[in-house]
Parts: sequence; structure tokens; C-alpha cells
Amino acid sequence: MSLLELDDVKVHFPVKKGLFFDRTVGHVYAVDGVSLSIEAGQTYGLVGESGCGKTTLGRAVLRLNDITDGGVVFDGTDLAKLPGEEMRAFRRRLQMVFQDPLGSLNPRQNIESILSEGMAAHGIGKDQTERREKIKDILAKVGLPSNALSRYPHEFSGGQRQRIGIARALVLEPDVIICDEPVSALDVSVQAQVINLLEELQESLGLTYLVIAHDLAVVRHISDVIGVMYLGGLVEEAPSDALYAGPRHPYTKALMSAVPVPDPEVEDRRERILLHGDLPSPANPPAGCRFHTRCPWVQETKCATERPPLLDTGDGHKVACHFTAEIEAGTVKQTLATGIDAVTGTETVAAEAVEVSEDEPEAPAADAPEKEPATVPAQADAEAKETEAKAEGAKETEAKAEGAKDTEEKASDAREQSAAAEDIEKETADATEEASDATEKAGGSPQA
Repeated sequence: MSLLELDDVKVHFPVKKGLFFDRTVGHVYAVDGVSLSIEAGQTYGLVGESGCGKTTLGRAVLRLNDITDGGVVFDGTDLAKLPGEEMRAFRRRLQMVFQDPLGSLNPRQNIESILSEGMAAHGIGKDQTERREKIKDILAKVGLPSNALSRYPHEFSGGQRQRIGIARALVLEPDVIICDEPVSALDVSVQAQVINLLEELQESLGLTYLVIAHDLAVVRHISDVIGVMYLGGLVEEAPSDALYAGPRHPYTKALMSAVPVPDPEVEDRRERILLHGDLPSPANPPAGCRFHTRCPWVQETKCATERPPLLDTGDGHKVACHFTAEIEAGTVKQTLATGIDAVTGTETVAAEAVEVSEDEPEAPAADAPEKEPATVPAQADAEAKETEAKAEGAKETEAKAEGAKDTEEKASDAREQSAAAEDIEKETADATEEASDATEKAGGSPQA
């Protein structure tokens, strides 16, 4: 029997409306029927795009979010049915490392107080002196000095705070640690340190991990088994190497195509799968297969009416798709584009290309170039965008030229006004001088 088993777990959040009386007008189906199992000493990676329900599922295991339906069986005990006090005792064996370490650490408590609080609640250690020695040992394992006990969370870097979060989970000697995006907020070099630390602790203490992340490279490095979530449900589950070598669900294929390859030649040759549209709202998920609104291989039958179960297709590779075998065999053709035209309509691109070509002068018949072969939609889109960019550049250059012309005209007008002002000033000076001479002559003439 597995150490941790989830059986058709559902977490639905009610949507309420009303000024005086709260009426439930709908639900947000954050997690909707997830089943998985984790063996002792294993690392299970959970991936998927933002909003698919990964974190909600992890919190539901600890009962931090109420479970609407289904079971969470840990070491033979269904946690979903435990009363509050008994669940509190089980939380010693189930701990969580949160995504935001600073937000999960009390800024008013020093590190010793934060780490010893859980130990005192679960009766670990006879007194504070014994707890302090155990905390020092744990801090040494996570790479922090013993003088960190008297410091506060804001005095540490992001990587150090994440190590404190790991230490807080370890002091209770748990069997399972749920790591929610443990390295997403850290630099790449610090990410490697934390991941290596988790692996070392797993080997030395025999820990079991549920790692929630969206960084596929991190999940591949640390996980034994990987589950892919989409809109509240699992769509594929397989051993790590098998999943990366041959993804079978259309959504997983699109995810894997987004992972960059360090070899530039391979990167240029491989296919990039772009999906239509955005992730549907979990408050109004589509009927049938949740992915059929974006699936490149969507079919008229079953996809929009029947939700596919997660079935084993061999070698522990589970897929939730009606046409897995047909897609692998190539007997089912794509019904939606997967290139750049999945994002931009081909007709719009062609219309823009025609408008640009009409504005350009036609070449003489003698100099007319040979007819080029027809381009695929992706090439037409790229050429249209390049032509549009050149047209925009020409417009910007013309606008700058007109602005320069206006500036020159204004400068010319200013020079003319300045010259006229100088002429007026000169005439005024001459008139003043003539008046002065006339006054002198009148004063010096003999009286009669």
C-alpha cells in the first residue's frame, strides 16, 4: 500500500451572492476528481499552468482547504474524515514548504521562536534547551549558522528564508513534505542549492516529497514520477524519464515543446506547439474533456461529451484522452493548427499582406521576378509582419521628416520676426536721435 493516496479528490469553492442573504450561485471547481498515489521515499512532481489547481490540491492534503469530496489516505488513515484534534496530530507527519517564505514566517518572531513553536505544540523536546540543540542540528543540515537563532526573517536573503522554511518542516520529523514552488522566487544558482539540499535530506532522512512547480526542468531533475494537471484534473502521469521522452497527451506535448533546448540546431528543427485560446474558467469548465476547446486533435465524437478517465497505456504511463493510441499511430489528423496561425488568423494575415502589396508600385514587365512558390501560413504570417514593420518604419521616418520641416519653418519665421524687430528698433533709435538734434537747435537759437 502506498504511503499517500488520493482518491477522486474534489475541492469546490462556493460562489455566493446577495446583500443580506448569501446565496450560492455557483462553484469554482479548483480540483475536480484527482487520484494519485505516492510511495514512501518517492518524489512526486506536479506540474501545470497557473490556475490549474496544483497548490489547492497540496493544501487539501493537509486539510488547509476543506475537501468537498473524495479521500486522502495517509498510512492507512483517511484524513478527509478526521476531526480537527486528530488531524492536528497527523500534521506532525505532514508538513509543507510554502511558495513565499517571507509571507509564511512571522516577522515579529526570531528564528528560534518560529522553529520551536511547532515543537512545543507537538510535545517534541523536554524543555527549551533540548529544543534549541535540535534546532541547531537542523539549521546545520540546511546550511545555516547557529547564530541565526536570534535573528528575524527580514535579516535573511530569499534563499536563506527558504532554508528556514525547510528547517521548520524538518524539526517535526515528518514523513511527507509538500513543497509548493520551493524555488520559483529564487535565483538560478540558489535554486540549485535548494534542490540539492532537498535531495540530500531525502537520502539521509528517508523523506517523501510532493513537489508542486511549473518549472519543468526543476521537476524533471528532482522527481521520480510526474503528474500533469489541467483545469483541476490529472491528464497524464508517468515516470519522469518516460514523460519527457514521449509525452502522450496533447496538452503535455504542448508543455514539453515550450521547454527550450540548449542545442541551437535542435531548437531550430523541433516543432513548437501553440495552443488556441486561453485556459477556461474553473467556475465554468467545458463539458466532456476539459482540454477539447484547445486540443489540436479534437474530434467531433466523445471529446465534447465524455470526460476521459486516466487509464494506464503501458509501463505505468497513464493518460486521460479518448484518442491516445490513434494520435500516437497517426491515424487521427489535427483539426486545429499548432503553429503561429494558432494565435493569429491566417485570413487576417493574408488580408494585411494584400493591402501592403497594393500600396507598393508594380515592377516593369521586363524586370518582373519569377513567381515564388506558395508559402505556408506561418511563413505568410512572418512575411506579413515583416512588411508591416517596414511600413510602420517608413511612416515613422516620414513623420520625423515632416516634424523637422515644421521645425525649420518655425525657425525661419522666428528669424524673420527677429530681423523685423531689429529694423523697428533701428528706426526708433534714428527718430530719437533726430528729435534730440532738433531740441538742441531750438535751445541754441538767438531770441528776437
